[in-house]
Amino acid sequence: MKKLLPLLMIGFSIASVAQPGTALDEKVEKFLKEHRDEWHDLNVPFVDGQTLYDLIVKNKYTAALEIGTSTGHSTIWLAWAMSKTGGKVTTLELDEKRHNRAIKNLTEAGLIGFVDARLVDAHQLVKEVTGPFDFVFSDADKNWYKQYFLDVTPKLKPAGCYTTHNVIDGNAPKDYLDFVQNNAGFQTTIDKKSRAGIMISYKK
Repeated sequence: MKKLLPLLMIGFSIASVAQPGTALDEKVEKFLKEHRDEWHDLNVPFVDGQTLYDLIVKNKYTAALEIGTSTGHSTIWLAWAMSKTGGKVTTLELDEKRHNRAIKNLTEAGLIGFVDARLVDAHQLVKEVTGPFDFVFSDADKNWYKQYFLDVTPKLKPAGCYTTHNVIDGNAPKDYLDFVQNNAGFQTTIDKKSRAGIMISYKK
């Protein structure tokens, strides 16, 4: 089922919680601590969530696209980072049950106001979203990784960052990894802090 949900801005404004050390930080930290061992449904490991957060905050990115929400663990880290930069993350999920659970988790964590959560077929929507984006996290169907990259990177700003999950655990296709790592338009490294691995590609 394809259904486009509007931007969800519930409960507070970005400006009201974008300062470091606020009650929002305490709420997010509490939520992540209480649910740390519950992210089993196609979600990223805790350490990879921290890596995504750090990349956004360090580079002050404000316009993120996530391909593959699952139940929202990575989205929480992305949205938390956006609370620091004053930005927003657009996240795409095909499965309605996982999408609804992600909305619930983001709401409980206090971060739904930083998220445009869409229940859609990413194969189609990545061609239609206008961008521009300065950060992308790709973590949906692995056999479509290359097509996502081709569809989205023209909308990625120079010095923007395109990240890909599951690149050292054997899930990402080798031809995709070779394609990105040999792409002259990007400077690429691989973060190996988790067994999944994140490929980090900066657009030149």
